[in-house]
Amino acid sequence: VQLQASGGGWVQAGDSLRLSCAASGRTLSGYVMGWFRQAPGKERELVAQISWSGGRTFYADSAKGRFTISRDKFKNTVDLQMNSLKFEDTAVYYCAAKFGTVAEYPYWGKGTLVTVSS
Repeated sequence: VQLQASGGGWVQAGDSLRLSCAASGRTLSGYVMGWFRQAPGKERELVAQISWSGGRTFYADSAKGRFTISRDKFKNTVDLQMNSLKFEDTAVYYCAAKFGTVAEYPYWGKGTLVTVSS
């Protein structure tokens, strides 16, 4: 699976931003798609994930109520809508994919930088 993330940029606190991840290489049926982020000096963390087939979602506490993950089966994309952005959301955001219920995400795209100014 090849993944290409886009949509990062510089915004002010309170603004919104939408990230998109284009997937290619194989059918995504049975896959789980995730958005991760890594802030400077911090470990990479899972922000949200969605099952490609059933659309079941999971959000980190930091994302609940502000971020929405969605997938478009026709476009083969996974988006992360981020609202009410905070300074602490500043990070490099990565999209990733895994098959089924395995713990690790083996497929990763290049990151896209989100900078939120306070």
